[in-house]
Amino acid sequence: MSEAETTELDARERMEFDVVIVGGGPAGLSAAIRLKQLNADLEIVLLEKGAEIGAHILSGAVVDPSGIDALLPGWRDEADHPFKTPVTKDKFLVLGPAGSMTLPNFMMPPLMNNHGNYIVSLGNVCRWLGEKAESMEVQIFPGFAAAEVLYNDDGAVIGVATGDMGLGKDGKPGPNFERGVELTGKYVLIGEGARGSLAKQLIAKYALDKDCEPAKFGLGLKELWEVEPEKHQQGLVQHSFGWPLDMKTGGGSFLYHLEDNQVAVGFVVHLNYKNPYLSPFEEFQKFKTHAAIAPLFEGAKRISYGARVITEGGFQSVPKLTFPGGALIGCSAGLVNVPRIKGSHNAVLSGMQAAEHVAEAIAAGREGDEISAYEDGWRDSAIGKDLKLVRNIKPLWSKLGTIGGVMLGGIDMWLTTLLGGWSPLGTMKHGKTDAEATEPASKHKPIPYAKPDGKLTFDRLSSVFLSNTNHEEEQPVHLHLSDLALQESSELHKFAGPSSRYCPAGVYEWVDANGDTIPAGDMLATGDGAKFVINAQNCVHCKTCDIKDPNQNINWVPPQGGEGPVYPNM
Repeated sequence: MSEAETTELDARERMEFDVVIVGGGPAGLSAAIRLKQLNADLEIVLLEKGAEIGAHILSGAVVDPSGIDALLPGWRDEADHPFKTPVTKDKFLVLGPAGSMTLPNFMMPPLMNNHGNYIVSLGNVCRWLGEKAESMEVQIFPGFAAAEVLYNDDGAVIGVATGDMGLGKDGKPGPNFERGVELTGKYVLIGEGARGSLAKQLIAKYALDKDCEPAKFGLGLKELWEVEPEKHQQGLVQHSFGWPLDMKTGGGSFLYHLEDNQVAVGFVVHLNYKNPYLSPFEEFQKFKTHAAIAPLFEGAKRISYGARVITEGGFQSVPKLTFPGGALIGCSAGLVNVPRIKGSHNAVLSGMQAAEHVAEAIAAGREGDEISAYEDGWRDSAIGKDLKLVRNIKPLWSKLGTIGGVMLGGIDMWLTTLLGGWSPLGTMKHGKTDAEATEPASKHKPIPYAKPDGKLTFDRLSSVFLSNTNHEEEQPVHLHLSDLALQESSELHKFAGPSSRYCPAGVYEWVDANGDTIPAGDMLATGDGAKFVINAQNCVHCKTCDIKDPNQNINWVPPQGGEGPVYPNM
C-alpha cells in the first residue's frame, strides 16, 4: 500500500458537539434529556452499540421510579409510558433440595419492600426515553460502537472514535470497508453499562480505582416466558436464594409477573465463586426444576433469553467518577444496590447529576476540565445514601456464606436504616477480585448436570438463538486472548477450562486433536494437542469472560456496531 493510500485510509471524519455520550441505557439517555432540559441549544450526540436503543439492555427488572420521577415529573399522566405493572405482592423464599420456606415480609428491612415500584422491560423503558431524547433533538446514533477514546496533548478526553466497519478476519480492510468516525465534545460521558470497554481503559489510565475496593460482579441470566393465565399473578415479585447453589456460593433468583401472562425468570450467580467446575447457566436451568418453581412453567412457552453481568461492589467499590474531560455514569460507575437488585434509578440520577454539572461548566465557558463537583457530591446525594445503607451485604455474604451472610446482612440493613447509615461493622472490604477468587480445579470435583429436556430446561445454543444474537463472521474476533500458552498451561491444566462453563452463550470450548469437546472431568489430564476455540459469533456481550478468567487473559472489545443480541423486550 502506497504512502498516499495509507494517509487516505487513516483519515477519519470528525464531527464536533458540545457533549458526547457513550451508551443508550438509562444513564446516558437521562443525561442527554437533562442537558436539553437545561439548555436546549446544546449539541448532544449519543452513541449506542446495539442495532437500536434497547437492543442490548437486559435487566430483571423491578424499577424504583424515583429516578424517572426526578427526570420527568409528569410521566404518570402520559398514556404511552412503559410502566404498566405496579408491584402488588412481595414474596421471599429460601430453597432447599427437598422444599422451600417463605420468609415473613415483616422480617425484611424496609428498603427491601417493593411497594411503589414497577415490573417492566428495561429495554422498553430505554426506547421510551430514547423517543423523548430524539424529540428534544438529541442526535442518537444506534449501531455505532465507541471503540477508542480520543485525548488532547494534555491528556484530557476530547471524544471517542467509532470502530472501523468491514474489516476482514485478518484485520485488513475488506470490500465494504468504512473508516470509523471521530466525535468530539467539550465533555464526554461514559455510560456503557457494567464492565464497559472504554470505562475499563479510563479507570486504568487515570487510576480512578486506586482509593476504592476491587470491583465485584454477578452474572445475571434471564428468560421471558408466557405462562398459562390461571398461573399468572400480575404484579407478583418473588425472590429466592439457596438451592441449587451451595451455601458458600452467593446468588439468588427472581420471578416477576408482568402483564399479558408474561413472567420474567432470572438467576444471579456472584462471580466470586470458587469452584471452576460451576456453570451459572446450568445452575439456572437446574433452579427451574425445583418443586416450588417448576409448576409455574407447565404448559408455558419460553420467549426470550439473555445474560449480562451486574455490578455488585457497591458503595466501597465505586471508582472516582471524573477525569479530565468527562465522567462515568450509571453501571459504568457501579451504582447497583445489590440486595434490592436495582440500579436503574441510580443510573438515571447519576446521568442527571453529571448533566447538571456539565451544563453549568459549559455555561461558564469551560471545557475539557474535570467536573469535580459531580465526584464531590454523589455520596451525599440520593445515590450515595441508597448504596451506603447496603454496603456490607456483599462482603458479609462472601465471608460468611449464604445463611450467615443473609442473616447478619439483614440485621445490618435494619441498623443502617434506623441509624441513618451508621453500622457497627463500619464499611467492610471485599478483598480479592472475582478472577482471583477462582480456585484450582484440584480442590474441587466436577459437577454433574442433567441433559436439558427442551421443555423446561435448555442448552446454551438454543438459548442464544432466542437472544437474536448475530455477528458477521468475516471480521476480527472481538474477544482478545493475550497469551495462548498461558491459556493452555493455566486456564486448562490448572483450572480445568472454566471458560467453557462460566460463559452463558457457549463462546469458549476446549477441543482435542479430533475436534471433539473435552469433558470437564478430563481437562486436567488432557495432554498436548488441546485447542482453545472462540465461537465469537455466539457472544451476547455479557462481559463474564473479561471478569472471571482467572489469569485476566481475555479482553472484551466491541465488535462491529449493531452486532450482538437484539432483545425485543428484556
